[in-house]
Amino acid sequence: MVRESEIRDGELAVAPPAAADAGLVFIGRIHTPWTSRMQTPRQGRLDGPICRIEIFDPWVPALAGVERYERLEIIYWLHLSRRDLVLQSPANDGVTRGTFSLRSPVRPNPLGTSVVRLLRIEAASLFVQGLDCLDGTPLIDLKPDRTLFTPIAPPQPGDSEGATPE
Repeated sequence: MVRESEIRDGELAVAPPAAADAGLVFIGRIHTPWTSRMQTPRQGRLDGPICRIEIFDPWVPALAGVERYERLEIIYWLHLSRRDLVLQSPANDGVTRGTFSLRSPVRPNPLGTSVVRLLRIEAASLFVQGLDCLDGTPLIDLKPDRTLFTPIAPPQPGDSEGATPE
């Protein structure tokens, strides 16, 4: 069983450097049914429970036009996550991997992302499906799912999949 803040065999924690303010502003709060990391799903599902994203003033006018999109990319701050592991063993099977090769919430800058299905907007709240974070998680940003867009720039040599750099 997974325990919060445990360090498993083969994992490595480091002392992170002093924080430098990046100037982040939380624009809202995410409300989900989960109050413990132990309850939270490892990945959000588009058929998961309905969750509410509350947008704070003065950011509410920035929602204009969001209703045109069926999917949004949500970026949030995993405020209760550890930030010191550089090697992790998420399956607790003795195999360790570098933090940057995992989707673990334990990261130097614990940003979480989810692609959600937008169900409706009511005033300053978005109702969505597809989240996998704790109730009360701070919201950093939201934007239309990038897979809904066609690139603006014309194709350039080397843009095609499988192309190798010169």
